[in-house]
Amino acid sequence: MRHRLATALTASALAVAAVATTASPASAAPADKPQVLSSWTQTSSSSYSAWLSARNNQSAWSAYGFDWSTDYCSSSPDNPFGFPFEVSCARHDFGYRNYKAMGAFDANKDRLDSAFYEDLKRVCDGYSGATATACDGLAWTYYQAVRAFG
Repeated sequence: MRHRLATALTASALAVAAVATTASPASAAPADKPQVLSSWTQTSSSSYSAWLSARNNQSAWSAYGFDWSTDYCSSSPDNPFGFPFEVSCARHDFGYRNYKAMGAFDANKDRLDSAFYEDLKRVCDGYSGATATACDGLAWTYYQAVRAFG
């Protein structure tokens, strides 16, 4: 009886060990998550475009466990005086939330804030004259606010 029990326990233990070594945790993200996050949070327009494309197809990136939630421009207007800043704010939130979750926020905050400012300036590039000047002024104000309070 002891021999049968020991054999059964050994077989069960081996089966559990085999499953444990081949199964990966459901929350495990791909190893390149930091590189992907970095590529989507740079100051360039190509980084912005890559992030926007991914945002529009979030299900393709579900294995990475990114936090796509946003409150847009927080307590500031998302579209001040009609300037569409909400997507820039969403990318800024994306960077903040995901770097905080990775424990790497402090090392990346300045770049995230600079990327936000570049995104806002790209919005303003669509205007001319006094309208562009007003937009640029608001972009600078939003940037200074996140630098100080973000």
